[in-house]
Amino acid sequence: MHSIDKSNKLHGVCYDIRGPVLDHAHRLEEEGHRILKLNIGNPAPFGFEAPDEIILDVIYNLRNAQGYCESKGLFAARKAIMQECQKLQVPNVEIDDIYLGNGVSELIVMSMQALLNDGDEMLIPSPDYPLWTAAVNLAGGNAVHYRCDEQSDWFPDINDIASKITDKTRGIVVINPNNPTGAVYSEELLEQIVELARAKNLIIFADEIYSKILYDDTEFVPMGRLAQDVLCISFNGLSKSYRLAGFRSGWMVISGAKEKAQQYIEGIEMLSSMRLCANVPAMFAVQTALGGYQSINELILPGGRLREQRDMAWKKVNDIPGITCVKPKGALYLFPKIDLDIHKIENDQKMVQDFLIKEKILLVEGTAFNWKEPDHFRIVFLPRADELEDALDRFGNFIEHYTQ
Repeated sequence: MHSIDKSNKLHGVCYDIRGPVLDHAHRLEEEGHRILKLNIGNPAPFGFEAPDEIILDVIYNLRNAQGYCESKGLFAARKAIMQECQKLQVPNVEIDDIYLGNGVSELIVMSMQALLNDGDEMLIPSPDYPLWTAAVNLAGGNAVHYRCDEQSDWFPDINDIASKITDKTRGIVVINPNNPTGAVYSEELLEQIVELARAKNLIIFADEIYSKILYDDTEFVPMGRLAQDVLCISFNGLSKSYRLAGFRSGWMVISGAKEKAQQYIEGIEMLSSMRLCANVPAMFAVQTALGGYQSINELILPGGRLREQRDMAWKKVNDIPGITCVKPKGALYLFPKIDLDIHKIENDQKMVQDFLIKEKILLVEGTAFNWKEPDHFRIVFLPRADELEDALDRFGNFIEHYTQ
């Protein structure tokens, strides 16, 4: 009997944040175990709830959300995003330059499908948010990873980026603030990336979903503000800053040298129309979220829950012998390094799975983020401080005696 195989387009497509180790966690849950999931930035299960005014606006408008809307999204939501661009000093963004999607994830895939031909290359950071690599591969392109330098606060190595540009390169992906490292890039570095894109006629894809989750007076500089003569596609949404991950409401903004990209934009519009529209009820959250009180600030300032958990987790991790971690300036994650001279690890996925089995705590291995060496892992610091502290103590005890 012939087996039914998956499409060849899926060869090389990988998303291990929800991969084999998570499957094992689900089996343990079915056996009755409680799993502490430090593998994914999902705020709601850890008590981070969206503001009531946003939820109430969505409830109030549910009857108005029963039908399809215009394929790019509700006018009021796109108008609010346009006004947000004005506040961020991203010039010349019009209503028609904005697309609402079922989360940023859908729009990332759409932006790659509309652009890439087989064999085209996209420059993506290493470590990366792995959906970017998967989306490039799924579209028939080749993900070429440029190095982010742990010794320089995880900033991209601009010389490494430049060395990997070929005649097949179509664009540069910039994840800022960064997942998984928590780095927030300086204006100087972003200007250097814009200069490379300008010189080589490349598109910049700016994943800025964590733009409001910043610590230590760190400043976020939107790429669209700097890339005024370069085509720039920026992504943001409600999932993280507004704790609405389940609403699946994200947006994509086209700015900069739009006049050079009319055919590409036509392709995006075609794909946008093919899915009819994104989740309409969630679009009614956008105007209230962006225009209302920014409650995220209470969480990230000194004394705020996210800030306190970041500080505690970072200190606890660095107190573990053989583990070091660059302090994240944004986002929700730590990306610690394991000294392989001290801890004999050859397979980081096996380490994460063994830790899951022993302690019922789920992490993500560093190689899942297209980092080549088995010497990193990612921790989500969303649980309350006591639960997070206990989890890190248990990891410290585990890694002290662990060998492969």
